[in-house]
Amino acid sequence: MLTDTHCHLDFDKFDADRQDVLARAWEAGVIRILIPGIDLRSSVRVVRLAESHPQLFAAIGVHPSDSLTWDGQTIFALRELSISQKVAAIGEIGLDYYWDAAPHDYQKKILDEHLSLAEELQLPVVIHLREKEDKAGGECSDDLIQILERWTKKLKSNKNPIAERPGVLHSFSSTPEVAQKAIEIGFYIGVTGPITYKNAEEKQSLIARIPLEKLLIETDAPYLSPVPYRGKRNEPAYVAFIADKIAEIHSSTREQVAEVTTSNADRLFSWGG
Repeated sequence: MLTDTHCHLDFDKFDADRQDVLARAWEAGVIRILIPGIDLRSSVRVVRLAESHPQLFAAIGVHPSDSLTWDGQTIFALRELSISQKVAAIGEIGLDYYWDAAPHDYQKKILDEHLSLAEELQLPVVIHLREKEDKAGGECSDDLIQILERWTKKLKSNKNPIAERPGVLHSFSSTPEVAQKAIEIGFYIGVTGPITYKNAEEKQSLIARIPLEKLLIETDAPYLSPVPYRGKRNEPAYVAFIADKIAEIHSSTREQVAEVTTSNADRLFSWGG
């Protein structure tokens, strides 16, 4: 009973065989898939896609690299989309200093807008974090944690229900210190295919230090394919390889990792319930 908590199933790379991709996912034991939007147009797509199948769910939002698409109507459009029972989160949102597609201050402003919407709708958030030059830590991590700490403190003071399940740091690639701070304020840590790579000792060491109860498994398909599919298109069925690697790191079994991480996803996203 695996869960893929981050898969861009709406992307055109799946247009030719989307139903076959889903069939392989169900056969591999995947029981739910979260599809995040990256801008308003894709947020509309992921909601429609989620509404087409009981095991699909959507996150809506504007990726930090698409922050400049945000205008005065975006927040209203996202709020309207959130009416769907298949919207389980606000995302993919956050900060990205790697591509620098939008000024940092503007990215932070748009992130704050998303967080306010998540607070209003009582939905968790799916957070993107990428440093300049893909460093493990730095200004982006520092800025993000400061924003999230301030937000979760507000959630707690207002007794907002999502204070206990504020979100996930998707495809985590920062430092152990950032992971610990995120966990302390209630966030889960998302694990993707690179954990299976031969040169991933630091990532594996980090995941070894995080309890299974704070981990989520995700593909980020069509990107970040795990071994043995590295370099090819990723798909939801491949969460099994990520689960196997986490099991190896934690001296556990795929079944145990699947059970715990799926339970984590159930708790975080409530899956429309």
